[in-house]
Amino acid sequence: MIAKLKAFQFKRRTFSYPYIIFMFIFIVLPLVLILMNAFLVDGKLSLGNLIKFFAEGASISALSDSLMVGLLATFLCLLLGYPVAYFLNKINAGKLVVLLFILPMWVNFLIRTLATKAIFVSLGIRLGMGTVVFGMVYNYLPFMILPIHTTISNIDKSYIEASQDLGADNINAFVKVVLPLSIPGIISGITMVFIPTISTFAISQLLSDGKIYLFGDSIDTKFNMGLYGVGSVMSLIMLLVVLASNYLMSKFYPEQEGRAMW
Repeated sequence: MIAKLKAFQFKRRTFSYPYIIFMFIFIVLPLVLILMNAFLVDGKLSLGNLIKFFAEGASISALSDSLMVGLLATFLCLLLGYPVAYFLNKINAGKLVVLLFILPMWVNFLIRTLATKAIFVSLGIRLGMGTVVFGMVYNYLPFMILPIHTTISNIDKSYIEASQDLGADNINAFVKVVLPLSIPGIISGITMVFIPTISTFAISQLLSDGKIYLFGDSIDTKFNMGLYGVGSVMSLIMLLVVLASNYLMSKFYPEQEGRAMW
């Protein structure tokens, strides 16, 4: 027995086995089940579930609404997040302020959303599309600020000094040096915000009292009704949208990384 214990050695790959098992049970196996449910009808291979999905105008409308809300929330996060990330690099207490943006993320997602709803209700603000977009921006804004802040803080300050030595003012130095070099952080932030916003359903349900019906809500409804086939097809479509978004971002990223526009 002692000889067997001595013969057994912990290698680096040994520590990956628990994660591999976890990934297989909770990621690979559910995806296989979704794929089977999507294209099996009464035990036979069929496109019936796919046809049902495209025949339902409400589901397609929910998908388009999700994409619209995701684009709007991502744009607002970028519009608010980039100036914040930029000016945090200009102040001495920037890292401390970044921590203040991270602190709300330590609170449970549903608790933050319910607290936001309680504030709206107490102020007499009507729940609807505006409150849903606000909730998404509030929840995902840190995911835009952090990668942009990290990218800007890693920019070599000598590039900015060189542009100023060549006669560029602060605005030109920002537009032609800082902004192009911070594009990798922008791309990362857009990806980290857009993908969860198009697939969420808790925010839209809680901050609209069920008035706003997004694609995630539609998938949840289908599974709750026992329509696993159609729900699986919709889950695959959402997965394809997420993969397409990642692919487009990855294609755009290497073309812009580290490039300054003079």
